[in-house]
Amino acid sequence: MSVDAPPRVGRTVWLTGLPSAGKTTIARGLAERLRQAGRAVEVLDGDEVRAALSAGLGFSREDRDEHVRRIGYVADLLSRNGIVAVCPVIAPYREARDQVRARHGDRFVEVWVSTPVDECATRDVKGLYARQRAGELRGLTGVDDPYEPPLAPEVEVPTHRLGVEESVDLVWQALNR
Repeated sequence: MSVDAPPRVGRTVWLTGLPSAGKTTIARGLAERLRQAGRAVEVLDGDEVRAALSAGLGFSREDRDEHVRRIGYVADLLSRNGIVAVCPVIAPYREARDQVRARHGDRFVEVWVSTPVDECATRDVKGLYARQRAGELRGLTGVDDPYEPPLAPEVEVPTHRLGVEESVDLVWQALNR
């Protein structure tokens, strides 16, 4: 790389939605497409980051907001250095997501994975909905804890109507506008 080469502009792609909505699946597909296009990309999966950087946090509103803030901080570091940070994170509260957006400015792309709760419960990839129904889990986002949908996301992805490739395409198109 030449010293005179202009830096590549990074982005933060923030995928928000209910558990089992398809956020991580879309994130992985998008990351692969970005890599094939020669872009540096990191996936900051909410569950993985919770284990690594937010292990001491619970699931109160304050702890969830702090978890979102931490992911947003790391994504900001990456994206301002030319990397595309892809963040599949439930991030249930609009105010916390809006704070992350404000930190990133025009590098932020919010993707609402708008899968309805009944479809998410059918998928139940982690068994959370089953555990909630059995009384083993309380505070499940979208069931007995709130989820505040974005008011103006750059893109909405209804995975209950679209396949994985179509979903990735929608996000790809939003990135290339």
